[in-house]
Amino acid sequence: MDKTLLTIRFVFITLCAAAGWLVSETILAGDRYRATAIIVGFFIGALVVLVDVLLKGFSLRGLSAITFGIGVGLLVANFVGASPLLEGGDEQVVYLVRIGLFIICPYLASVIALRGKDEFNLVIPYVRFVPHEVDVPLVVVDTSVLIDGRIARVCESGFLTAALVIPRFVLNELRTVADSSDPTKQARGRRGLEVLNELRRIKNLDIRVTESQVSKREDVDAKLVFLAQSMRAKILTTDYNLAKLAEFHGVQWLNLNLLAKSLRPELMLGERLEVDLVKPGREEGQAVGYIEDGSMVVVNQGRPHIGQRVQAEIISVLPTAGGKMIFARQVGGAEEPQRMAVRAE
Repeated sequence: MDKTLLTIRFVFITLCAAAGWLVSETILAGDRYRATAIIVGFFIGALVVLVDVLLKGFSLRGLSAITFGIGVGLLVANFVGASPLLEGGDEQVVYLVRIGLFIICPYLASVIALRGKDEFNLVIPYVRFVPHEVDVPLVVVDTSVLIDGRIARVCESGFLTAALVIPRFVLNELRTVADSSDPTKQARGRRGLEVLNELRRIKNLDIRVTESQVSKREDVDAKLVFLAQSMRAKILTTDYNLAKLAEFHGVQWLNLNLLAKSLRPELMLGERLEVDLVKPGREEGQAVGYIEDGSMVVVNQGRPHIGQRVQAEIISVLPTAGGKMIFARQVGGAEEPQRMAVRAE
């Protein structure tokens, strides 16, 4: 539990006990009730703190809904109680009926408001004046996704309709990586910042920055999972460890690598494709190349054309743990040589 919250609760209970002592000194005016007044004040403060603990997780939306429900319920009860329906009856019966109305109507209106999906913002009405605060699915973005860069293209395509939630500590982490003295880390961090700017330029993309902080670097994953739980959001990441942590806590996660794998085209036997041959194959006369999705293509009789782009016809497809291995035969002649820098393995 947060130490600051514990301190506030302790001070509150102490003030309540002090208020009891003050009442005994000023109103009751005697030592006889001093201990009783202090104990009563202490238990009143403890009861309020207990209610606070029981209301843990109660959102501002819930408070707004209850406020709206109580107001409507009291209004309905007042109209019914003042209507001609209750005129001319027994005063005691009318009194009891009105009490019942003032209890039942606010209760029913509050329950209906809490069950509804509309947003009630009567407590702090200006909170949701901005249009992007509509009730939409939320996705909490991890640093790895911004560095990866593919999220910008996915958002540009319009397939991701959820609002992107970027915590402040993710932005701070990205800035720290960009300021690193390591050239590799620096390049990754700067690419993440560029991707963030690309996301900002995409029209109709809902981006929200939450002012959340973490004290330690190792707390970032746990805080991301906590934010996703509290906001009922999903986590967008390419980090395997974070994904498994989210899965353990029952938080749904989205993986760009899995999305890219699922979008790979299904290759059929007899289909033709262009492939850049980069190295010799295991068997005599074979050459190996790769297509855009990273699948390896073994071309029969393609060794003389290593370093060139050739047309090949698929003769078989072998699924592997790392993707697909495609066997093909060369069709026609090679295009003009396109020499590539190939490192011998």
